[in-house]
Amino acid sequence: MINILDTGVKRSKNVDNFIFGEGSLGELESLLLEQKKARNDYVIYFVDEYFINSEILNSLPVSHMDQLIYVETKHEPTTQYIDKIRDEIMQSLATFYNPAAVVGMGGGITMDVAKAISNLLTNGGKAKDYQGWDLVKKPGIYKIGIPTISGTGAEATRTCVMTNKENGLKLGMNSDKTVFNEVILDPTLSKTVPRDQYFYTGMDAYIHCVEALNGSYRNAIGDTYSKMSIDLCKEVFFDKDMMSDTNREKLMIASYLGGCAIATTYVGVVHPFSAGLSVVLDTHHCISNCIVLNVLGEFYPEQHIEFKEMLEKQNITLPKGLCANLTKDEYDSLYEATIIHEKPLYNALGKEFREILNKEKVIEIFKSI
Repeated sequence: MINILDTGVKRSKNVDNFIFGEGSLGELESLLLEQKKARNDYVIYFVDEYFINSEILNSLPVSHMDQLIYVETKHEPTTQYIDKIRDEIMQSLATFYNPAAVVGMGGGITMDVAKAISNLLTNGGKAKDYQGWDLVKKPGIYKIGIPTISGTGAEATRTCVMTNKENGLKLGMNSDKTVFNEVILDPTLSKTVPRDQYFYTGMDAYIHCVEALNGSYRNAIGDTYSKMSIDLCKEVFFDKDMMSDTNREKLMIASYLGGCAIATTYVGVVHPFSAGLSVVLDTHHCISNCIVLNVLGEFYPEQHIEFKEMLEKQNITLPKGLCANLTKDEYDSLYEATIIHEKPLYNALGKEFREILNKEKVIEIFKSI
């Protein structure tokens, strides 16, 4: 039986407003006009590089004053990459003053970049200065999130995750200041997502809610969000057509609710191992989560079986042998990049987590991946 502990979260910040429904992207222009009237006259758009030359760009109300920045999504964002973008913006002629709004349209990477830049433009310093809990002191630029794929919950969370390559720390700017002011949830935007990616990313919602419900730090609101998100994920991934119009709507809701859930608690064993893969082997977060859960039946037996059933139902094949023949230094790095995530491991395993996940055990798990 899990010993339920107080999360320490006494106040929880949600997105100020959201718009949901097919075609809701059309509301963006009016939202931005309100901000331009109240503040300054230009907007910075961060758009996933996947949409270069896409017709979707014609739906964005980009004016000649605005900046359109394509976000690299081949690799997950680093603190150095965030700093580079911020510096380029500050050096441009348009930024003698801050923009009226920042818009992030894409997956979790793009939305996290938008949130991070919003914070840096008003707080100064470097991205690494704000990796941690409640280090961002000033409100960021008014920001709007537009997810084009569902699962990470980045549209709803109070963090934006980055990796500091200097110290190997993968951690976000965990702050109420990081939450989007407005989110547009338009299921039509996920129509063009590649099928495998749709599954991997959607499973992120399932996985971090499973971890939350199996952890020690819990509360009734987080539990409710998590249960609702998991139920929706199962409806989607046990259905014969996971990418139907109805299921894309369900998964978008599951993603949002999952993001709300994780704002009140912590993840568990999967995410630290996933972070290790991302830091050392540069694998993307969502597929890393799937790869890890696939070998963690010891810690999540029921969900491990359920996950394998969903893999089979959707005919998804995960990479194998990723960590089979690494060097000693690489295994050492994987261990360090995993065990550094103390809060989620404590949440999942208690204060003895370092004894349960000693170095030999961690490396054994990675060798099975």
